Amino acid sequence: MSARRPTCLPTRRSGRLAACLVTALVLPASLLAWSPAGSATDTVAVEEVPASTSVRSTGHQRIRLEALPQVVQPGGAVASPAAARAAVVATLRPVRPGRRVQLQVQEGESWRAVATKRQDRRGRAQFAAAAASADGEALTYRVKAMASASMSPVRSTPVSTARWLRATWTDEFDGSQLDPVWNHRGREYAHGSRRSCAKGDPSAVSVGGGAVRLSVVKDPDATTRCRIEGRDARAGRFAYRLNGHIGTQHAFAFRYGVAAARVKFHRLRGQHGAFWLQPADGMHAGALGSEIDVVEYFGDRHPQGGLASFMHRYEGKRRIASGGWIENSRSFLTGRRDGWSKNYHVFSVEWTPRMLVFRIDGKETGRMRGKISAVPQFPILSLIAANYEIPKIKEMRLPQHMYVDWVRVWETGGEPAVG
Repeated sequence: MSARRPTCLPTRRSGRLAACLVTALVLPASLLAWSPAGSATDTVAVEEVPASTSVRSTGHQRIRLEALPQVVQPGGAVASPAAARAAVVATLRPVRPGRRVQLQVQEGESWRAVATKRQDRRGRAQFAAAAASADGEALTYRVKAMASASMSPVRSTPVSTARWLRATWTDEFDGSQLDPVWNHRGREYAHGSRRSCAKGDPSAVSVGGGAVRLSVVKDPDATTRCRIEGRDARAGRFAYRLNGHIGTQHAFAFRYGVAAARVKFHRLRGQHGAFWLQPADGMHAGALGSEIDVVEYFGDRHPQGGLASFMHRYEGKRRIASGGWIENSRSFLTGRRDGWSKNYHVFSVEWTPRMLVFRIDGKETGRMRGKISAVPQFPILSLIAANYEIPKIKEMRLPQHMYVDWVRVWETGGEPAVG
């Protein structure tokens, strides 16, 4: 289909322009190595970078500062994405864990301190800025790394939030039905596959209260039970399931940028919820793009913590997977009473032509590079029961539910297109 500009629709929640039809994409790869610290003199070297990113090297110190979109919004209730906080990330070399780093915002000709964090073992200080804009205008931030045992204080070069003020596309799930941009996926039982006992169905999806609810329910029309055998968890016969499984294929996709979803996951094991992206032309042998699982959740009390990020791609007919469990995932919660099935959290992926960075509420969980997809991709939301999961839950514990408050994309690459 020919490319066209987005069509914007006002939301019921706030009256803002929030939904723009376009075309999606994301990335894959392995760990990013930090480049050398740069100049060893007292001169300042600033790399040619976008206004949202700055790099300063002075003496033996180096600060990379990045302003990110509004991807910080933990909480128990639905909320407008316009109220989410922007993320600001400082990465310092050399690494001095515990070193204090102060975030400052520009006010006229002066700077005001707004937050202080300590450098972590990877050299980062990660902030949730109070705002991305003031009266519709972008804000400018910088950081000051305080003096430490062997380091003198140093300031970063400023960064601006201007790049992220306007999202390419947003769906806040207002009203009582899905926007036409979404379609229902996987609506046939795939016999012979590892998902032969479950299929997508519109009855497992509902919209209300400002969120979309995706469910796993027993198929009320099934007259037989599904047989599970082979490599899967436990052989037996189990009730067929219906899954909430929606995507924007042929309606919305994008190429390069940041994609985020504010999600409250299901509680029990026996299914997994996900926010993911696939190539606009589909995922199959010979596909040029990659499947990017921004986040998958396998239920409370999972032995590995339950949260994971993956990338899948084809080399010829062979499907290659990378990624894995998010280490120490509970450290990304707001406190002991928080939980992935208790409250909403924003899961995002930042994609550039060279790298993929995963975050939870603006805090980095991992990154990959190499073999990066360079074709438009589209977002998918799902709560799916794979055969190996079904024996892990008693049927009386169904239905299980996953809620998505909003989905948002900030595009940084090519012309948007529908297709």
